[in-house]
Amino acid sequence: MTTIEQAKKAAGQKATELIKRGMIVGLGTGTTAYWFIESLIPLCKKLNIQAVSSSSASLEQARKGGIPLLDINTITSIDITVDGADEIDPERRMIKGGGGALLKEKIIASMSKEVVIIVDETKLVPKLGQCKLPVEIVPFGVQSTIHKLEKLGFSGALRKDKNSLYITENGNYIFDIRLDPAKTHPAEDELRIIQIPGVVETGFFLNLATQVIVGFLDGRVQLI
Repeated sequence: MTTIEQAKKAAGQKATELIKRGMIVGLGTGTTAYWFIESLIPLCKKLNIQAVSSSSASLEQARKGGIPLLDINTITSIDITVDGADEIDPERRMIKGGGGALLKEKIIASMSKEVVIIVDETKLVPKLGQCKLPVEIVPFGVQSTIHKLEKLGFSGALRKDKNSLYITENGNYIFDIRLDPAKTHPAEDELRIIQIPGVVETGFFLNLATQVIVGFLDGRVQLI
């Protein structure tokens, strides 16, 4: 296991300490959320928890591990969600969606009383925009949607999956925008992007994280 994977695992393990008996737990998606789910599996029966998932990958991992799963369409709130981030700034603003699950991740986060973000230290940035911003868009009229994004100054490319366009679990495309951190204004940019017809959701996750757990490469784990 690499040092970065060890840092992710440590953050995931630490997050299980926040899970209380009887909670409904939202399961995030990605390489760090994977370690949280793995750490939660041996505790789930003792804690008598139930979970909902933000992707088929996390759902399958939880199912195989014996975590009781709920149909998200039968509930209106979640006690706590634990998820990762592609990058996070000092104001706890994030870019997420590198794994393509941004829409479900944002729905689950918005339903949650607490949102705990677990990252390794390489995901900490002074200003958002180091990584690409995923934007989920519907296939209908896709070139028109992209044209409108580009007219606003947001250039990028449709995500590929080998030789084909990447399709989200919701049947949509991902348009990955190349950002310039010096010119990125998350709240304003999100508002401009989301108003375009054809845009479903953006990878900006603002004012959602209630706690952040960071795994450091030297073995430390810290709540920030």
